[in-house]
Amino acid sequence: MPVLGSQRRLLGSLNCTPPATLPLTLAPNRTGPQCLEVSIPDGLFLSLGLVSLVENVLVVAAIAKNRNLHSPMYYFICCLAMSDLLVSVSNVLETAVMLLLEAGVLATRAAVVQQLDNVIDVLICSSMVSSLCFLGAIAVDRYISIFYALRYHSVVTLPRAWRIIAAIWVASILTSVLSITYYNHTVVLLCLVGFFIAMLALMAVLYVHMLARACQHARGIARLQKRQRPIHQGFGLKGAATLTILLGVFFLCWGPFFLHLSLIVLCPQHPTCGCIFKNFNLFLALIICNAIVDPLIYAFRSQELRKTLQEVLQCSW
Repeated sequence: MPVLGSQRRLLGSLNCTPPATLPLTLAPNRTGPQCLEVSIPDGLFLSLGLVSLVENVLVVAAIAKNRNLHSPMYYFICCLAMSDLLVSVSNVLETAVMLLLEAGVLATRAAVVQQLDNVIDVLICSSMVSSLCFLGAIAVDRYISIFYALRYHSVVTLPRAWRIIAAIWVASILTSVLSITYYNHTVVLLCLVGFFIAMLALMAVLYVHMLARACQHARGIARLQKRQRPIHQGFGLKGAATLTILLGVFFLCWGPFFLHLSLIVLCPQHPTCGCIFKNFNLFLALIICNAIVDPLIYAFRSQELRKTLQEVLQCSW
């Protein structure tokens, strides 16, 4: 992995593109058309990381403070916030080290910097894998709570939830170490891409099925109240909008990064793929944006959590 250079080293072992020099420019391609290249300043990376850091720390603090939130569902949300927190910490740490090195404030040997880069890569990769896993765990938890409501508390128990959480963290760490160690093997990239596709398919199937069941339930209530059309249409539109936002944010924030990995395998030398490779930093910034949006979708919509959050902000422990 490169030690120095203006191209970010975050998962740099998976990126082999030259650095961007302008915020937004058409970079000439040697064998093809011009490429639209977006450069993300270090200051923006740092700002996004700090915003995500504050948001997710508040989520973890609120869940830890309120005993009413000590349930499997909120533990999964808390672990998602911790995964996003690791994304933020890794980003802030790497950006700070890069700025200090470029300013000459931090003087160290290249081998030490490379080892630090490897540690940060493992940290960010494990946080990405765990974040995807906990997004899937939240979807499964909500699915069970709707379709097996009467058996939910016997199926999703705290001991089982803790075992699932521990398994996800262990698997994420092992996966990240193997991915960084064998980053130049095609099978590693294909496994990461396949994992993303599996999580996307799982979430889409579960949430679409949940929306269908909710609409069916709303129609049943509407028939009893003899107001079928207004209730059904309003509920269906609201549910579809929520589903679109949930899956849309997930795909838009994570999709470009895994598209990048796919193209490294499929067309590493193709000029068009080379244009996409040049925007690697943008794809990483989108993942950090996902760490900012996750609390808004999964945590802050809870009235109980918002109330606890106000107490946390007022320091009334």
